[in-house]
Amino acid sequence: MNDDLNYITQQLCALTSIPSPSGFTARAAEYVRKTLAEMGYMPIITRKGNVECVLGGENNPLVLAAHVDTLGAMVRAIKDNGRLRPTAIGGHQWRTADGDNCMVFTRSGRMYTGVVLNKEPSVHVREKELEDTEENMEVLLDENVSSHQEVEALGVETGDIIAMEPRTVITDSGYIKSRFLDDKLSASILLGIARWVKNEKISLPRKVTLLFTVYEEVGFGGSCVPIDTEDMISVDMGCVGSDLGCNEHMVSICAKDSGGPYNYDMITELSLICKAEGLPYAIDVYPRYGSDVETTMRAGYDIRHGLIGPGVYASHNYERAHLDGVQAAYTLLQKYIAR
Repeated sequence: MNDDLNYITQQLCALTSIPSPSGFTARAAEYVRKTLAEMGYMPIITRKGNVECVLGGENNPLVLAAHVDTLGAMVRAIKDNGRLRPTAIGGHQWRTADGDNCMVFTRSGRMYTGVVLNKEPSVHVREKELEDTEENMEVLLDENVSSHQEVEALGVETGDIIAMEPRTVITDSGYIKSRFLDDKLSASILLGIARWVKNEKISLPRKVTLLFTVYEEVGFGGSCVPIDTEDMISVDMGCVGSDLGCNEHMVSICAKDSGGPYNYDMITELSLICKAEGLPYAIDVYPRYGSDVETTMRAGYDIRHGLIGPGVYASHNYERAHLDGVQAAYTLLQKYIAR
């Protein structure tokens, strides 16, 4: 693994270790801010909680955006038996969380571990299998509680955040397995870009700003960006699945998703760089997808917009990518901002 990829994977492990479901992102944002400040930049955290950082350059402002918020859940109610009824944050799939360990964060600053299970998990007991739908799921705290009152005595209450364990693994063969590669993998790639610009003293031919958003999973992370933005690329996960050309070893360029087509000229520019550099890539259509840059467009910004990312398999699940795809996405961004 080369030095750049090593740095990116280190940042990925650091970011995935910080629980950050949408609405609970202050620690992740502060980590990103501090990391950029230690490089010598002057990042800011906006009132909304996003992190903005200008890398350098002048004129024709470009924003590269990734999000550090993730899927998760919230305590909807405390049951009489001491178990927690959850409600999803973002497009969380409960069938992928059945049996997962989790953490519950109280407003008093305490954290309790627990496990997510459906209401009748034992194959030796149940009459019939329960679907893993939200109304059938519950969180069992790793505490000796069996009543509503005992849970309240711990300080747990409605509105507390539930975060799943990420289980981040990087194999000797280069596969990256973890929850929340969407989008902490691309956020780590952007930190790698910032390090490269600073260490190599890259003279950027245009103004480049990194934007780390905190409400993407619930649909409005990119609703506010620097007012001078002319071009914006969401660096998110590239889809892998039926009818798509991308796999985990590629960088994906999205031509269209559920919000419509991306800027035709920008897609062409990105694909030409991939061809010139011999990067493994695919141009794909994502049938059920939305991005921060689409939110920016809906907010009324007059910009060109694009979407790229390393190929990620099993989105909103226990996800998998590969170092090859990370390298391809990283190189594409390097070439795009330095040309």
